[in-house]
Amino acid sequence: MNSTENEFLALIESNKGIIRKVSRTYMDTRDDQADLEQEIIYQLWKSYDSFQHQSSFSTWMYRVALNTALVFYKKEKKKLTVDREIPTDIISEENTSAVKDLQLSHFYKAIQKLERIEKALVLLHLENYSHKEIGENLGISEGNARIKLSRAKEKLKTLIKQQGYEF
Repeated sequence: MNSTENEFLALIESNKGIIRKVSRTYMDTRDDQADLEQEIIYQLWKSYDSFQHQSSFSTWMYRVALNTALVFYKKEKKKLTVDREIPTDIISEENTSAVKDLQLSHFYKAIQKLERIEKALVLLHLENYSHKEIGENLGISEGNARIKLSRAKEKLKTLIKQQGYEF
């Protein structure tokens, strides 16, 4: 392997959580998530030469991953079925409590019901991106990102409550 390949693989390894989060957010079955993860890595490698280091690798990676997820989702025309049981492998942390398991289950079920842009907004927010950074990643203004995120959070709360989970 050459140095570019080694550098790329090291960056992917250190940021693999991003790929997993995006795939879990946009696909509901583990098989679909795995397919999307592979597609994201392929698109990252394909466009790696265009990465100009004007932002952090993780920011660029989010942009590519989200765009890939949106295209993949649209191309596959998969209708998400939110009534399916959430796969048990969505929780990557070992020794999580039953309460946390329940919270994550409700959260991911509710996330599946959001619109694609809302999923991206919530995902970037959970990664502590500022409204400005979210707007830049999604190609919208900072103010629009702030408003859309606020609406997405409210919608998410409502969806979780509809599932019978109380905060």
